[in-house]
Amino acid sequence: MNKSELIKTLAEETSLPLEDATLVVNTFVDAMKETLVDGGRIEIRGFGSFKVKEYSGYAGRNPRTGESVEVTPKRLPFFRAGKDLKDHINQ
Repeated sequence: MNKSELIKTLAEETSLPLEDATLVVNTFVDAMKETLVDGGRIEIRGFGSFKVKEYSGYAGRNPRTGESVEVTPKRLPFFRAGKDLKDHINQ
């Protein structure tokens, strides 16, 4: 499912106009992004949690040429599925 399919499903199941469903989904996604950028954690009970993991830089190696490459430090989003979601998938 992609974002536009989520908007369409929300509009159909709640009888919201498509424009309102778009606003709801975009507001939700934007709020999640801002929380993660600010270093916060998001927990949706029964679904899972999101947080940002920080990775330090290191000296890597290009597998094709074998030359040494410096990998810069980075921050990446991380999702951990909740117990209810895992149980639902494994039924």
